[in-house]
Amino acid sequence: MADASVLNALDRRLASNLLGPEDRRAALKMMLRIRRFETRTKELFLQGLIKGTAHSSVGQEAIAAGACAVLEAGDFLLTHHRGHGHTIAKGADLRAMFAELMGRATGYCAGLGGSMHIADFENGILGANGIVGAGMGLGCGAGLAEQLDGSGRIGIIFFGDGAANEGIFHEAMNLAAIWRLPLIFFCENNQYGLSTPTGLVTAGGTIAARGATYGVPNDRIDGNDLAQVRGSTARAALRARAGEGPTLIEALTYRWDDHSMRANLPAYRTGDEEETWRTADPIMRLKTEMTDRDGISERDYEAMLSDAEAEIEAAIDWAKDQPEPTIDTALSLVTPPLTVPPSPSPPEGDRRITYVQAITEAFAQEMERDESVILIGEDIGRIGGIFGLTRGLYDRFGPARVRDTPISEGAIAACGVGAAMRGKRVVVEAQLWDFVTLMMDAIVNQAAKARFMLGGKAKVPVVFRGPQGAGIRLAAQHTQSLEMFFANVPGLQIYAPSTAYDAKGLMTAAIRHDGPVVFLEHKLLYLGQVQPVPEAPYAIEPGRARVVRAGTDCTVVATLAMVERAVQAAERLARDGIDVEVIDPRTIKPLDVAAICDSVRKTNRAVVVHEAPLFGGFGGEIASAIMENAFDWLDAPVARVGAPECPVPYNDRLERQYMPDAGRIAEAVKSVCYRT
Repeated sequence: MADASVLNALDRRLASNLLGPEDRRAALKMMLRIRRFETRTKELFLQGLIKGTAHSSVGQEAIAAGACAVLEAGDFLLTHHRGHGHTIAKGADLRAMFAELMGRATGYCAGLGGSMHIADFENGILGANGIVGAGMGLGCGAGLAEQLDGSGRIGIIFFGDGAANEGIFHEAMNLAAIWRLPLIFFCENNQYGLSTPTGLVTAGGTIAARGATYGVPNDRIDGNDLAQVRGSTARAALRARAGEGPTLIEALTYRWDDHSMRANLPAYRTGDEEETWRTADPIMRLKTEMTDRDGISERDYEAMLSDAEAEIEAAIDWAKDQPEPTIDTALSLVTPPLTVPPSPSPPEGDRRITYVQAITEAFAQEMERDESVILIGEDIGRIGGIFGLTRGLYDRFGPARVRDTPISEGAIAACGVGAAMRGKRVVVEAQLWDFVTLMMDAIVNQAAKARFMLGGKAKVPVVFRGPQGAGIRLAAQHTQSLEMFFANVPGLQIYAPSTAYDAKGLMTAAIRHDGPVVFLEHKLLYLGQVQPVPEAPYAIEPGRARVVRAGTDCTVVATLAMVERAVQAAERLARDGIDVEVIDPRTIKPLDVAAICDSVRKTNRAVVVHEAPLFGGFGGEIASAIMENAFDWLDAPVARVGAPECPVPYNDRLERQYMPDAGRIAEAVKSVCYRT
């Protein structure tokens, strides 16, 4: 809690921040702009000029106008699917907003994001979001970035009452509290999560009171009263700027329209209830107050209303004339250009270290080179992680940059994305790769799509890494190979090094990349022998396969722990006169199809090996690429080797049977070499 001197200073500054006549006038103008924007958006949707859907904030304008007036130019904002009012109040360009809603190339997101993804990074608007509650985790990361930079900037995260029942609410609230992040969590309680009354699904009385569980000051206010909104937000902002951490505000309000403009739901609210809330119209309440206190006339009000209407119509007219995006533009915005230029890999040299040491060295060298690089994850600090990959870094770079987290995978991953969007280069550890399933929203819906759905504005340099695979008897929930979960997600890159040399070079490349990378490490490789690795920093260009062993009779493509087993099979087959070429793609996305197919054109046969089950495995993708690009050179169908269709068993004998081994790989090679 703040000491007495800080609290007294906050009270003095707050006293000077009371609403005056000009504040009320500016707020009324803003609320009228927001109201007109929303009503015209609905009309344009019904006319077919705005497609898909949009979510109206009519009835909630006092929250946007009051809260955002407290923010300074450099502060940031994250909002939700009903976020038009917030972005307008933060200074978004109405023309670019309407262009985005109409799917035009000059919209905020190049017509690729739509109503639920308005973003203006130059103005601190880090994006609206179609995933309920997502902004809370992202906001923690953005707040962490500001805290690390000592910028003095703060952020406000708007979310609805429904989001308060998402797990990310609790994870983010806890994370923000323990790190004292400069954040305002602002809940717009408009009484309904889609059609379900908030009271039916919210335990504990109020949403605001939940803040007390985390030691977070909280306030429950009338969200239709501009002065209450402004005052509560101002107090929270002063606390955040003073380094006192987050505040939770719950503002009671009401949306006049249905959940979305597309909704065609049976009636779930009574006419009396709707009329009662309409009489509490925040615009009319403020107008009445200004008439009584400031002496504005009906003519003054009509002039402000007319100005708002004219501004909105001009923005609509401009947006209608804008071009639509092209598919080439869309494709160019999925993944940022690679930041590691094509260049020869350095020689391995004589120095020998382990796979774990190679990755640790990459971390240390990149953290030394670039102060924006931070590591976050469970138990990665003092003990260096359960597999030791961050050992020694906590003492060298300190707890600010090697950050232990709660056991909160969703918040950890989202925090990493938010910090990356605010200028950090973040490495997020999943303690065991199976736990990445708890991070899927942040990886798949946020990191992978941010650059695209925000029109190319977002850089998301974040690496999600951790140990996958079987072989050390940790049973079904600690040993999965999940690369194909991510291979089908545009915007993600997937690196899978099988040697210490590749692990260091690819980790360096991953950290330097401006987009999200899924970095796979196999537990068995942690146990491997020392291997030659240059001491100087280097980066390996993604998408360049490695010929592990040259051969003439069959190509075997393998990754991670399967590479060594493929080599063992090749050595065994050499005694039978079969010369096998082993290819390690090193990265699954981007995939070096050219190198694989060049090898197949030489050997005329192919076997693909991976540890994951065959069905849906990446072996099918490689087999398809070979068929499409080297079919005329094949003397036999492509064979695949993978795990059976079952979870990884605990029993050691069964686990060994589950994993592909040199014997099974050799049999597959023989099947294509002896096929007639």
